Amino acid sequence: MPSPLNAEASPHRPASGSDMLTLAGFLTIGVILALLLSNRVAAVVALAGVPILAALLTGFSPTEIGKFAADGIKGVAPTATMFVFAIVFFGVMRDAGLFDPIIERIVKLAGNAPVTVAVATTALAIVAHLDGAGATTFLIAIPAMLPVFDRLGMSRLVLATCVGMGAGVMNLMPWGGPTARAATTTGVSANELWLPLIPAQIAGIVTVLVFAAILGRREQRRIAAAGGPSAFTGPVDSDDTADATAPAPSGETTDASTSTLRRPRLYWVNVVLTLATIGALVFSVSTPELIFLAAVVIALLINYPGLKVQTARIEAHAHGAMLMASTLLAAGVFLGILDESGMIEAMAQSAASVIPAGAAPALPSSSACSACRCRCSSAPTPTTSECCRCSSVSASSSASVASTSRRPRSSARRPSDSRSAR
Repeated sequence: MPSPLNAEASPHRPASGSDMLTLAGFLTIGVILALLLSNRVAAVVALAGVPILAALLTGFSPTEIGKFAADGIKGVAPTATMFVFAIVFFGVMRDAGLFDPIIERIVKLAGNAPVTVAVATTALAIVAHLDGAGATTFLIAIPAMLPVFDRLGMSRLVLATCVGMGAGVMNLMPWGGPTARAATTTGVSANELWLPLIPAQIAGIVTVLVFAAILGRREQRRIAAAGGPSAFTGPVDSDDTADATAPAPSGETTDASTSTLRRPRLYWVNVVLTLATIGALVFSVSTPELIFLAAVVIALLINYPGLKVQTARIEAHAHGAMLMASTLLAAGVFLGILDESGMIEAMAQSAASVIPAGAAPALPSSSACSACRCRCSSAPTPTTSECCRCSSVSASSSASVASTSRRPRSSARRPSDSRSAR
């Protein structure tokens, strides 16, 4: 694999030069952003199709582009695998009724006070978003709390805001979309990114609950000033309250089959399994993809024994898993082509050329780790043998780094040494 820090040594660089690579790189990113923001094509089409076309126009052969894409897919394969099994695991737990008692308790605690209703809505979104699926979160939280909001005359905009805040802070989970995209881009596993963010995520949960209380207090004052909830009560569908605590996401389970999927006798077994899975992730017992794979196997064997029912549960959640996995693999193709072709390095050099020389000392330095090949500001040096990804670097790697750093000085002394010998 050619080093992205030394693109001149890459055998894949075409004779067209770095100017064409720079232009192709910036155009690729610009076209992808335009396509995604305009909702003209699916993410897979934009992330994979545009880089392939750019590489062809730059002068790379299909064989070379295939190697670039394969290298990129290798980097994101663990993250994509983790996402597939994480979505299936939490989907199975939701089918078994793991979240039902929590949702029912939160809805009951909401009461008739706007402050508690807003806080309960945010807490419900936090719990519902444990599986990382935004559609499921809104399908659970909105039907459960909408009748309460309408009965009290609270604004539906506050309902959407509370659900969005709860889902947003839970997106930092390793199987959440933003963390997965960050892991794909940086080359660091999602679990390694998430562990240092746990204190910040806890603080974020407390913060959004406080903001929800503030929004509830504001709604309470607005309703009181308007003369009570009757002036603001929207259309209430009485049928919504019956199924509020057990909504079924579209394409997964229906009201008729929900009761047959629930496993109330295995509730505490599923709780222990979920806590053990999260604990294994926190303490890095194994790789995240293996942890979720084992959790899916155990969950299916315990809750749904038998080939037909297990296949049905996997197929029920295959849509969400396939959508996320295909997006991540397409992102791997995008990163692999831009990295291995030298576009990223050419873009970096072009951007660095416009930076004044006096500002260079203020910028963080970045070098490649000889052990894990990551590009971080704490890569091993002659005085330290640790980087942001490696707990330690072998003695041979440290010695090679140290000898490399001493090599220029020894070569500089060589002419004087030879003259003194003569």
